[in-house]
Amino acid sequence: MADNVKIGLIQASNDVDGNQPVEVHKQRAIEKHLRLVREAKEKGAQIISLQEIFYGPYFCLEQNTKWYDAAEEIPNGPTTKLFQELAKELSVVIVLPIYERVGIATYYNTAAIIDADGSYLGKYRKQHIPHVGVGNEGYGFWEKFYFKPGNLGYPVFDTAFAKVGVYICYDRHFPEGARILGLKGAEIVLNPSATVAGLSEYLWKLEQPAHAVANGYYLGAINRVGTEGPWNMGEFYGQSYLVDPRGNFVAMGSRDCDEVIIGEVNKKMIREVRDTWQFYRDRRPETYQEMSELLP
Repeated sequence: MADNVKIGLIQASNDVDGNQPVEVHKQRAIEKHLRLVREAKEKGAQIISLQEIFYGPYFCLEQNTKWYDAAEEIPNGPTTKLFQELAKELSVVIVLPIYERVGIATYYNTAAIIDADGSYLGKYRKQHIPHVGVGNEGYGFWEKFYFKPGNLGYPVFDTAFAKVGVYICYDRHFPEGARILGLKGAEIVLNPSATVAGLSEYLWKLEQPAHAVANGYYLGAINRVGTEGPWNMGEFYGQSYLVDPRGNFVAMGSRDCDEVIIGEVNKKMIREVRDTWQFYRDRRPETYQEMSELLP
């Protein structure tokens, strides 16, 4: 593998009102992202990540069983298969975050990882599921209504260009999984998100660079843009970025525009940073046993 790898982070608005049927959202969003993936390829991207549940609005702002119809099987659902064909055509790796259905009615917030030859490498299921109200109109991050917690651990995928780990949105507040991804050899961790201005915006450029520094890898954070009706709970503030293992921002997106952000991973830097700081050598796992036993 080459030492330098170009990363494409896709942030986009959802331009169909949430009152529309699920299939209207999916069709429009998929068509938009097919174009944006091609744009990323034209700009040199080799690994491309889309935003959290990219093919529609962030419907978790309400609790409505209508949105269960957005879920698909992975990898046998139509969206995964479509993007497998695209990845093979363009020779790119795609991190594809979609709403997953297992069996009759079990649901996860999942990202499928597709290699540059179009093969399906596996999936990551979001581990940490928020469920909090915001404001006085019944809106909130009602994710436990839609998703079970992930049960596949923290896999690292050996793609054609780099070893890739995935976190999804709220996971970013928990350093434990971020460390596991580093221990398993991740060279870049991608975090597809859907987060609005206000409560945690100040953490957006704080927590994830800290994960990159503490664990000696690159981290790509992806957030959608715009406001989404009928909820209009807040502005999705974009600012998708790639940060290096020293905490430097390599590339940063705008706050309010559909955009393909391109940044470059330098694997030599990963080795240099890990050789310098030796955090993995100096950690003391035998002293951390009580962490999993302590209650809040």
